[in-house]
Amino acid sequence: MNHTATPTRIAFCITELDPGGAEQTLVQLVKGLDRDQWEPRVYCLGPDAALAEPIREAGIPVTCFGARGILDAFVVFRLASELEKFQPAVLQTFLFHANVLGRLAARLARIPIVVSGIRVAEQRSRWPLRIDRWTNSLVNQNVAVSESVKRFSIETAGLDEGKLIVIPNGVDASRFETASPANLEELAIPSDAKKLLFVGRLEFQKAPELLLEAVTPLMQQDESIHLLLAGEGPMKRELTEQANAASLANRIHFLGRREDVPGLMKASTLLVSPARWEGMPNVLLEAMSAALPIVATDVEGVSELIQDGVSGWLSVPNSADELRTAIRKALESPNEWETLSLAAQTIAKNGLTYHAMTQRYAAVYRNLLQ
Repeated sequence: MNHTATPTRIAFCITELDPGGAEQTLVQLVKGLDRDQWEPRVYCLGPDAALAEPIREAGIPVTCFGARGILDAFVVFRLASELEKFQPAVLQTFLFHANVLGRLAARLARIPIVVSGIRVAEQRSRWPLRIDRWTNSLVNQNVAVSESVKRFSIETAGLDEGKLIVIPNGVDASRFETASPANLEELAIPSDAKKLLFVGRLEFQKAPELLLEAVTPLMQQDESIHLLLAGEGPMKRELTEQANAASLANRIHFLGRREDVPGLMKASTLLVSPARWEGMPNVLLEAMSAALPIVATDVEGVSELIQDGVSGWLSVPNSADELRTAIRKALESPNEWETLSLAAQTIAKNGLTYHAMTQRYAAVYRNLLQ
C-alpha cells in the first residue's frame, strides 16, 4: 500500500450503471474510499446511466463506453486503452461481463492486480460459470457477497477456494430508519389496508409471477390486502395480464422504478422477496434497516441475514404454495411484527453498513498491494 502523499490509483469497471444492487454497491464503495489514500476512477461498459451522476458529483471521473451488446469485442480494447492511460495499481470489477472483459483488458494494459466481485449464484445458465472459470487465472482475488455464494463458486463454478473471500453488502441504515412513509393516496389504498411490497426488477430471477400466484388466493379471501410492485422489467406485461385474469388489477399496483423506496417501506406492512436465486439481496438489508417485517425465499445469502421466526419468515424457493403459507403466517402474526423487525434492524446496523463494507474492500486492496 502506498503511504506517501500520492494516493494509489484504483479503477472500477462495471457492466452498467442503471439502478441495481451491484451498481449501488459500486457507487457507495468509490464514494466511501479515503481519497487521501485512493484515487478512484470508474469505467462502465454500457451507456451513460442514472448512477453515473452521483459518482461524478463526488468528483470521481466516469467513462461509459456504450457497448453494443454482449458481443461488442471492441470495448475490451477501448477499456484497455483507458487503463493504459490511467495506470491503476488495482482493477476491481463487478457483474459478469465486466468481470470477464475487465480481466482481458487488464492483461492487455498490464494492470498488476485484478479483483472480481461475484454477486449471485447464477443458476439459469452454466455458460457464465464456465467462462468465469476459464478466465479466472487472470484474477488475484474473487470477492463473494455471502458464504453461500462462496460455496456455490467453489462447488458448482469450480473456482479456486484460495482466491475467494466474503465481503457482505452494506446499506445506508439511517436513510431507511428515519424515512417518512410515502404518500399512497393516488393509489386509493385505504389507510388500514395490508400492503405487501415487492422491490426489484420484474424478471425471472426475482420471481414476481410466483408472488402473484401466491398472493392471489389470499387477496381473493381478504379484500384489505394490496400488492405494491416497485420496479421495471421484461415481465411487466405478463404480470399485468396475470393481475387482470385474477380480477385484482385494482389492488395490484405497478409503481415502476421508484426513488422513494425508504418511504414505500415505511408505508408498507410486509416486504416480500420471492427470488429464485440471489447473492445477498440489498432489498432485504434495506427492509431490515427500515424495520419492515420480511417474508423471503431461503435462497443464497438470505439465511445469513434472516432467521425464520426470529427476524423474519422464510419459505422454500420456487413454490407458490409455500410462499403463500409464509405470507399468511406473517399476516396472521401482527403481535410478532415489531419483535422480528427490530431484531432484523439490529443485525443490519451491526456490521452491514456501507462504511464497514468499504473498510473491508480497502483492506483487501491494501493486502494485495503489499
